[in-house]
Amino acid sequence: MKKLMMMCAVAMTAAAVFAEIKVGTVDMLLLVRNHPSYETNKLMLTSKEEDLQKRMDALKTELEAIQNEGKKLADEFRNPMLAQAEKDKLEKKLQEVQTRFMKQQQTLRSEAMRNQQDLADLEARLLKAQAADLKKRIANYAEKAGYDVVFDAAAALYSKKAIDVTDAVLKDMGVDPKVARAEEKDESK
Repeated sequence: MKKLMMMCAVAMTAAAVFAEIKVGTVDMLLLVRNHPSYETNKLMLTSKEEDLQKRMDALKTELEAIQNEGKKLADEFRNPMLAQAEKDKLEKKLQEVQTRFMKQQQTLRSEAMRNQQDLADLEARLLKAQAADLKKRIANYAEKAGYDVVFDAAAALYSKKAIDVTDAVLKDMGVDPKVARAEEKDESK
């Protein structure tokens, strides 16, 4: 009986403590998409991707040129009227072209992997900076409004709409929440 009374007392104390905690949630995805740097970051990533694609296209053009050179040499090599000395020279040239071709293919693969990594690194750096700024903005809002804890709504299995402070944080960022939510609905279509 004492244990039961003790457990009830602990539960009532915990309930009283938690009743005093002010909790809020935010839609982090909506905040990220409406952050002042979001569009600039998207443009920067797109521009970087286009630059990297131009480099890849140049490497592919070089690869095609080597391949065409090899085809011409192979066609000459098949000429039945060619003397053995000329065939030997052409065979040596074909081997050199084949070596250059394989080297260019390797360069192309390496460059593609490096480009993917560069893009991923840039995106991660931009997102990290944006997330740090959002965390700071949410913390400032929470301090001003007296919140003890603010969670990402996506991490909660359930939360009441009444504790969602996303609109208030958007306003602090200088964004009209109605416009932000309307744009989100347009993007999801």
